[in-house]
Amino acid sequence: METVVIALTVFILATFVGFEIITKVPPLLHTPLMSGSNAISGITIVGSLVAAGSGHEVAATILGVVAVAFAMINVVGGYLVTHRMLKSFKKSR
Repeated sequence: METVVIALTVFILATFVGFEIITKVPPLLHTPLMSGSNAISGITIVGSLVAAGSGHEVAATILGVVAVAFAMINVVGGYLVTHRMLKSFKKSR
Protein backbone atom coordinates (compact mmCIF):
# COMPACT_ATOMS: atom_id res chain seq x y z
CA MET A 1 0.00 0.00 0.00
CA GLU A 2 2.88 2.34 0.75
CA THR A 3 4.27 1.89 -2.78
CA VAL A 4 0.94 2.89 -4.30
CA VAL A 5 0.80 6.05 -2.19
CA ILE A 6 4.35 7.00 -3.19
CA ALA A 7 3.65 6.33 -6.88
CA LEU A 8 0.42 8.35 -6.73
CA THR A 9 2.21 11.23 -5.01
CA VAL A 10 4.94 11.29 -7.68
CA PHE A 11 2.31 11.15 -10.44
CA ILE A 12 0.31 14.05 -9.00
CA LEU A 13 3.43 16.17 -8.45
CA ALA A 14 4.72 15.43 -11.97
CA THR A 15 1.34 16.36 -13.44
CA PHE A 16 1.24 19.64 -11.53
CA VAL A 17 4.84 20.59 -12.37
CA GLY A 18 4.40 19.62 -16.04
CA PHE A 19 1.24 21.71 -16.33
CA GLU A 20 2.90 24.70 -14.71
CA ILE A 21 5.95 24.48 -16.97
CA ILE A 22 3.97 24.11 -20.19
CA THR A 23 1.62 27.00 -19.40
CA LYS A 24 4.61 29.31 -18.83
CA VAL A 25 6.13 28.64 -22.28
CA PRO A 26 5.39 31.41 -24.79
CA PRO A 27 3.35 30.27 -27.84
CA LEU A 28 6.28 31.08 -30.13
CA LEU A 29 8.34 28.30 -28.53
CA HIS A 30 5.71 25.54 -28.51
CA THR A 31 6.54 24.18 -31.97
CA PRO A 32 10.33 23.91 -31.47
CA LEU A 33 9.75 22.26 -28.11
CA MET A 34 7.47 19.72 -29.82
CA SER A 35 10.47 18.54 -31.85
CA GLY A 36 12.46 17.93 -28.71
CA SER A 37 9.64 16.06 -27.03
CA ASN A 38 9.57 13.54 -29.88
CA ALA A 39 12.84 12.04 -28.65
CA ILE A 40 11.42 11.71 -25.15
CA SER A 41 8.28 10.07 -26.55
CA GLY A 42 10.47 7.59 -28.41
CA ILE A 43 11.99 6.55 -25.10
CA THR A 44 8.47 6.31 -23.65
CA ILE A 45 7.48 3.97 -26.47
CA VAL A 46 10.38 1.65 -25.69
CA GLY A 47 9.51 1.59 -21.99
CA SER A 48 5.84 1.01 -22.63
CA LEU A 49 6.61 -1.82 -25.04
CA VAL A 50 8.64 -3.46 -22.31
CA ALA A 51 5.74 -3.02 -19.88
CA ALA A 52 3.21 -4.33 -22.40
CA GLY A 53 5.28 -7.39 -23.20
CA SER A 54 6.41 -8.19 -19.67
CA GLY A 55 3.65 -10.74 -19.09
CA HIS A 56 3.58 -10.10 -15.34
CA GLU A 57 0.00 -9.02 -14.88
CA VAL A 58 -2.96 -8.20 -17.09
CA ALA A 59 -3.07 -4.65 -15.70
CA ALA A 60 0.57 -4.06 -16.69
CA THR A 61 -0.13 -5.28 -20.21
CA ILE A 62 -3.20 -3.08 -20.57
CA LEU A 63 -1.41 -0.02 -19.22
CA GLY A 64 1.55 -0.75 -21.49
CA VAL A 65 -0.68 -0.92 -24.56
CA VAL A 66 -2.40 2.33 -23.59
CA ALA A 67 1.00 3.96 -23.04
CA VAL A 68 2.18 2.79 -26.47
CA ALA A 69 -0.93 4.26 -28.09
CA PHE A 70 -0.61 7.64 -26.35
CA ALA A 71 3.14 7.88 -27.02
CA MET A 72 2.60 7.08 -30.71
CA ILE A 73 -0.08 9.78 -30.95
CA ASN A 74 2.38 12.23 -29.40
CA VAL A 75 5.23 11.26 -31.74
CA VAL A 76 3.13 11.37 -34.93
CA GLY A 77 1.50 14.66 -33.94
CA GLY A 78 4.86 16.15 -33.07
CA TYR A 79 6.37 15.20 -36.39
CA LEU A 80 3.37 16.56 -38.29
CA VAL A 81 3.56 19.89 -36.46
CA THR A 82 7.33 20.06 -36.96
CA HIS A 83 6.97 19.28 -40.66
CA ARG A 84 4.35 21.99 -41.04
CA MET A 85 6.55 24.48 -39.18
CA LEU A 86 9.58 23.73 -41.35
CA LYS A 87 7.47 23.93 -44.51
CA SER A 88 6.43 27.47 -43.56
CA PHE A 89 10.09 28.59 -43.65
CA LYS A 90 10.74 27.32 -47.20
CA LYS A 91 10.63 29.77 -50.07
CA SER A 92 7.61 29.40 -52.32
CA ARG A 93 8.26 28.75 -56.00
